[in-house]
Amino acid sequence: MTDATSQMVDREGLIELDVGHDVRDSPRFNEDIAPTQVSERTWSKWNIAALWVGMSICIPTYTLGGVLTAYFGLSVGEALFAILLANIIVLIPLTLNAFPGTKFGIPFPVVLRSSFGILGSNVPCLVRALVGCGWFGIQTMFGGLAIHLLLATIFPPWQALGGMGEVIGFFLFGAMNLYVVIRGAESIKWMETLAAPLLLAVAVGLMFWAWPHMSMTELLAQPPSRPEGAPVYGYFFAGLTAMVGFWATLSLNIPDFSRFAKSQKDQIVGQVLGLPMTMFFFAALGVVLTAASESLVGQTVADPVTLIGMINNPFWVAVAMILIVIATLSTNTAANIVSPTNDFQNVAPKWINQTRGVLLTGLIGVLLMGYDLMQTAGIIPAGVSLEQMYSNWLLGYSSLLGPIAGIMAVDYFLVKKQRLDVPSLYMDNRAYPAVNAAGFIAFGVPVALTLLSLLTGTMNWFYNYGWFTGSALGAIIYYVASVALASSSQVGPAPAMASEATESR
Repeated sequence: MTDATSQMVDREGLIELDVGHDVRDSPRFNEDIAPTQVSERTWSKWNIAALWVGMSICIPTYTLGGVLTAYFGLSVGEALFAILLANIIVLIPLTLNAFPGTKFGIPFPVVLRSSFGILGSNVPCLVRALVGCGWFGIQTMFGGLAIHLLLATIFPPWQALGGMGEVIGFFLFGAMNLYVVIRGAESIKWMETLAAPLLLAVAVGLMFWAWPHMSMTELLAQPPSRPEGAPVYGYFFAGLTAMVGFWATLSLNIPDFSRFAKSQKDQIVGQVLGLPMTMFFFAALGVVLTAASESLVGQTVADPVTLIGMINNPFWVAVAMILIVIATLSTNTAANIVSPTNDFQNVAPKWINQTRGVLLTGLIGVLLMGYDLMQTAGIIPAGVSLEQMYSNWLLGYSSLLGPIAGIMAVDYFLVKKQRLDVPSLYMDNRAYPAVNAAGFIAFGVPVALTLLSLLTGTMNWFYNYGWFTGSALGAIIYYVASVALASSSQVGPAPAMASEATESR
């Protein structure tokens, strides 16, 4: 029988919530964003590492080296170093912001209720959700292209469909993504764990295939595209910021996954094992394959789907396209659907459950890609490429999401001192305000400075280094504002926690 009052229970350092009628009947609660029970926290360090391998091996990662050399003026060596360094740096907010998810079993939107308020959390949630929906659309375009090429290989008349075949592939691939996430966290865990070793093996195989067809010495000796004699640091740090921004999204919503981790050690070790070297290796693979493409297919091709599609062997093309579909599926489901799904539920938990959140994510992703779908289908002339679009996003959205990452870490570790009143996070008018002014001040100031930089052309450094400037300024302002507004942001004593010995399960 469910008690009227919810109770927090300490299970050897992991806190779970016995949900009573007070929380269950609250308009801020549903079962899909409820805290996980300790028995549900089954992800080991290897599952977390597999999650990151599955998310990192994707087409955008493959093209990062080209983005840094073409758009940021770096040499190949500088670009690869920037990618490695950025993914070591981004481990800091990833591991820090994963802590409350692991300890309390709560997802990203509920963690945000502590720093932005019960209702105020919807603003940063929807910012994050919109970015996720956009990336969902972009990745689905890549997956749709792979399905189109696969079907054209198996059934040659399909190739006559051209761009319309890619559009059909887009919707087929999107439906596959939505199905996996609707089935829940265990489905994602199973898929990522299965895909990770397979994708790593394929990546190594592609590296061996391409290596004899290019000279790494000549590649590293190529001069950068920036003006001759220009100092490297400005270009390098702009590129570094963009690469950190690549995972700026996950540095926020990592609690969506860490709430299933067995322990803090598992989430930390798993992320360290799975992220930096996988990103570096697959980005390096993209550089090597692009350089080797002239020898392999007679022209320089930066897109792996197009490159593999040019191989004159239908069997290997079909196998490669299946693997690309798996790689893109493993990235898209975890990185781009889970967070928007939870974020949309946060707006109206009693009306939007996980299934409806997934479908809403898919719908918005399709709408955001409408222009590109019409270009692909030949309805309107081709314009900006996908590569140009997402490379511009890397700086733009990192400027928006950086402050949120800093605010979350400072709120949990310095302001709340790793203590959260979990029942109150699911109820109105309790320990947390509807809107936390400190959170919005700390978020609003960096965003305002970013807009000022863009509109006036001044303080270009603030925008160019947006994730670093935004996260640092957001963190400092939040701490100062929280101290100044202590009466409205301070959490009261957490409810008494039943001991493991006296609590029946």
